[in-house]
Amino acid sequence: MALRGRRGFLTPFIPRELRPPGARAESQFLELCIKCGRCTAACPYDSIRPAGWSHLLSVGTPVIRPREIPCYLCMKCPEVCPTEALVPVEAEKVDMGEAVILEDTCYAFRGILCRACVDACPYQGKAIRQTLSLMPQVDPEYCVGCGLCVKVCPSDPESIVVERKG
Repeated sequence: MALRGRRGFLTPFIPRELRPPGARAESQFLELCIKCGRCTAACPYDSIRPAGWSHLLSVGTPVIRPREIPCYLCMKCPEVCPTEALVPVEAEKVDMGEAVILEDTCYAFRGILCRACVDACPYQGKAIRQTLSLMPQVDPEYCVGCGLCVKVCPSDPESIVVERKG
């Protein structure tokens, strides 16, 4: 399916950045977010950045670019949101997106032993685990979409992406 593949023809039009943890559904989030920057300032890892001009009407809203700086699930951003565009949630219940392994470029699927994404996952063994044939496998029930796996992927371009929810 063209939309799922990173190399699909619609890829330039699909937002790649993630919303911070606790973000409401996109339409509701955009209605509530006042672009105050409190979540950006509260993030100790500088993971949250304002969206650029490519976001058109949502320019200035908070986004996370996992290849640059993923979300470390410190959960400080929902606490400071004055409009409840971000709502407090347990780290294990965060739903920023879902990691998807691109098997055509993943080292493990090409016969090279690699477990970078498995080792980086805060829910190792649940959200991402290795199969008996040493291939990484994502369990969408436990994957919170933090992007830590994307950051550490040694292939270029990365062989694991987080598909944004909603």
